Amino acid sequence: MKGGPVSSGPPFLLRRIFVTLSYLCGSRHIYDMTKAVFFDFDGTLADTTAGILATFKATINELGLPEVSDEEVIRTIGLPLTGNFRVACGLEGERNELACSTYRRLFPEVGTSRIVLYDGVMETLESLKDRGIILAVASSRHLKSLLSLSEMLGIRDFFSEIYGVDSSPRPKPAPDTVLGLLKALGLRAEETLVVGDTVFDLQMGHAAGCRVCGVTYGNQRREQLETESPEFIVDNLRNLVSLI
Repeated sequence: MKGGPVSSGPPFLLRRIFVTLSYLCGSRHIYDMTKAVFFDFDGTLADTTAGILATFKATINELGLPEVSDEEVIRTIGLPLTGNFRVACGLEGERNELACSTYRRLFPEVGTSRIVLYDGVMETLESLKDRGIILAVASSRHLKSLLSLSEMLGIRDFFSEIYGVDSSPRPKPAPDTVLGLLKALGLRAEETLVVGDTVFDLQMGHAAGCRVCGVTYGNQRREQLETESPEFIVDNLRNLVSLI
């Protein structure tokens, strides 16, 4: 990640005041104005950790790179693949490009079969879709991979748009992916909730002017998510339905 945390600015503070007042007034459904939910993919909708780790290790073995621990790799999930190899392995330039291309070549064979939906994801998507909520994906994964995996997992048709790292100029935590989705879907930031399992997702959503919800079952702990002051944190995606 380049630079420091993304500042959310005054609009975010006004929304936090609204959230607090809603609670003081006894309202549990403070997201009645929500028209859309944008989901991260890895660690939020799909448990991809085993597939990522297996492909990462296969890439390292093929290229003869020094071994890295699972924890070092997991800490980078949520960044673009170039960031994964830069942070976990210290690779830059052509070496980074070679590692990324090798990883993408190996992933369909090594990683795909290890990917599953998290508990509660399918029924949550069904419930939100039935209520007329617009759903989209904002991910650091390449679009081709996202389309393939969402099709394999049976969730492709829930989403009005799917954006990957190659769908916008700058990756997370920059707001570009969310801003692009807002424009494509004709939505306003205040109508949209961004859901993710890493601080990169929360920073992206807040920087775009949206409300955010962290999930604790993915790649980062509750304590890490709380550093970005999300409006909500849930332990299972099912809990999201009662908030909207």
